[in-house]
Amino acid sequence: MTALRSLRLKKNADRRLKAGHLWLYSNEIDTGATPLKDFAPGEQAVVEAANGKAMGVAYVNAHSLICARLVSRDAGTVLDRSLLVHRLNQALSLRQRLFAKPYYRLVHGEGDLLPGLVIDRFDDVLVVQLNTAGMEAVREPLLDALDKVLSPRVVVLRHDTSGRRMEGLEGGVEVLGDEPPENVELEENGVRFIAPVLEGQKTGWFFDHRANRAWLNGLVAGKRVLDLFSYVGGWGIQAAAHGASEVLCVDASERALQGVAENAELNGLQERVAVGEGDAFEALAALKADDERFDVVILDPPAFIKKRKDTAAGERAYGRLNREAMRLLGRDGLLVSASCSMHLGMDRLTDVVRGAARHQDRHGQVIFQGHQGPDHPVHPAIPETSYLKALGVRVFRD
Repeated sequence: MTALRSLRLKKNADRRLKAGHLWLYSNEIDTGATPLKDFAPGEQAVVEAANGKAMGVAYVNAHSLICARLVSRDAGTVLDRSLLVHRLNQALSLRQRLFAKPYYRLVHGEGDLLPGLVIDRFDDVLVVQLNTAGMEAVREPLLDALDKVLSPRVVVLRHDTSGRRMEGLEGGVEVLGDEPPENVELEENGVRFIAPVLEGQKTGWFFDHRANRAWLNGLVAGKRVLDLFSYVGGWGIQAAAHGASEVLCVDASERALQGVAENAELNGLQERVAVGEGDAFEALAALKADDERFDVVILDPPAFIKKRKDTAAGERAYGRLNREAMRLLGRDGLLVSASCSMHLGMDRLTDVVRGAARHQDRHGQVIFQGHQGPDHPVHPAIPETSYLKALGVRVFRD
């Protein structure tokens, strides 16, 4: 690689980098000294403090609010095949310590010091998201590095992410290597699943709730369970596998519910798992009208708060969802309330659940607080890398 150009920061704009953060915003750049428009999207540059001291190497995209992301704190080390091999090996060694089988998130962006990169592993199939121009620029070295570290049979490039659109990158899905089946198998908490890696949500599966599902699995024997926003049944199928007497999975996607049926059959659970297609709020109303009751209700919705400005409306939606779900619980039931909205903290989710319980004149006892699994490591200087939370709440009447 040719010598890198410099990206100069304004005075005192280096504080967050010194504290460990990896992001730079456009208003922190001394654009008089180093105009952002001069950098090609994804170009790497040496980040300099206002006094000219080198602080590391970042890739740049002037068209993004986060205009640069640090990839190395050594000004002489660029993001190339060598560094990618090193970071992938670091990520792999953590997962191999955590999990006995090769089903997990292998790379979690900034949490693994590879900003803009997400990789989920399904044994010899990898699903990769290159969410930034900087990661797109090192696509070929990354594929070479993956081949060296893991030698995957198939790599599925999921270009259909909101992050890529924000970075001005093209969408679509690309398959490299052997043509994979439309679905691939995985195992989680001892239960087998088929994940739709080509057309499913995100990478096809959500490994982040693994530990939270494991906690619930110990409490469902003999219970009637409602799994809302079920997708392909990550929560509900596991509940059935761990002894739930009856499980109803509800999702707005017909294709997702086909996945529920396939996963139920894969585990011999089709007699105990039913599906219902439709909007979650409408389904809750219909179930209430039919005077249905459940011992356990699971709420794992998509992010209702995608931007900070959506917080008030999003909290109202979470509140309504939890209130309506509690109406379907028996006198002494268990609610699992989850949120993947980064802008909704655990304290606010707890407050939402508290308000919902009081609205129904019930008591709530928080008996579990869950987070994203360890294969989604949190960068301690970047709060945005901590996004998932789940509450287990006993909801009862005196």
